Amino acid sequence: MNTTPTLPSVIKASRFIYQYMQASPLLSYQFLSDLVGADVWLKHENHNPTCAFKVRGGINCLSKMSDEHKNAGVYTASTGNHGQSIAFAARAFGVKATIYVPKGANQGKVDAMKSLGANVVSFGDDFDVARDGALQASIDNGGVFVGPTDEVLIEGVASYALEIMQDLPDVDVIIVPVGAGSGICGTSIVAKTINPKVKIIGVQSTQAPSQQLSWKKHELIEAQMQTIAEGMATRVPFSNTQKIMHDYVDDFLLVDDADIIKATKTLIETTHNLIEEASATTLAAALQIKNQLQGKKVVLVMTGGNISMQNLANLFGSM
Repeated sequence: MNTTPTLPSVIKASRFIYQYMQASPLLSYQFLSDLVGADVWLKHENHNPTCAFKVRGGINCLSKMSDEHKNAGVYTASTGNHGQSIAFAARAFGVKATIYVPKGANQGKVDAMKSLGANVVSFGDDFDVARDGALQASIDNGGVFVGPTDEVLIEGVASYALEIMQDLPDVDVIIVPVGAGSGICGTSIVAKTINPKVKIIGVQSTQAPSQQLSWKKHELIEAQMQTIAEGMATRVPFSNTQKIMHDYVDDFLLVDDADIIKATKTLIETTHNLIEEASATTLAAALQIKNQLQGKKVVLVMTGGNISMQNLANLFGSM
């Protein structure tokens, strides 16, 4: 698939995705609502089979792959959540998956990919180098490369936005973490098609701002990548997700890693869920613009809960 997803195509994909997973819960927490001064809801994608939203895209991708491509095997690169999604789907469809991860990747995510049957290769110092390695390996071995922003992935992950609009049709604002951009693209296409008045806000770490800078300047800009939020740890933006974001996204914020860490701790303490740092950027962003959110219905997308045990220990080690 190489065309931008539409609401009908997402609805069609969702029916197949639900054969492998359930819809994730959308829950409100009074403490968070009081903290932000709005009616705050969390979309718990951390409750999915791989504890992240990406699994939806992996299922959709492999379900549409030809037998020839399935037999050739799939190659991809990931800091963890996308890799788990491909590994999960590959196991479901009997496909060999090879996943390149940067050196020092979250060991819990690496172990999860291996437990799902994937061949995991440690390659390069960051995601973008690992991606180059995976692409070359797919060429060398005659396999199929799956990029992190392939439209078929966007179509799949967009199914969580359908659930948001069904469960909370009068939502005013949806705040979405942005890594490669598949999540916010799927969210914005679905939400804006159903209700053009819904405001879509992207958020990224100040320590990894390539997507936000590119969106703001309408050109592809590489930037530093020093964030603790591994789910958005990329130096290089993607042209296809940038185009969709330019068409649909209303605002795009940056939040500092220090505020992300505080938000991660707050979310874990108040919701009793494991929340990874990329997810927590949404709360940090909501607090940054709380004056704009007063009295509104706001959904914060918890894109994943795969926080590393070391980072979790660092958060609560002093208690």
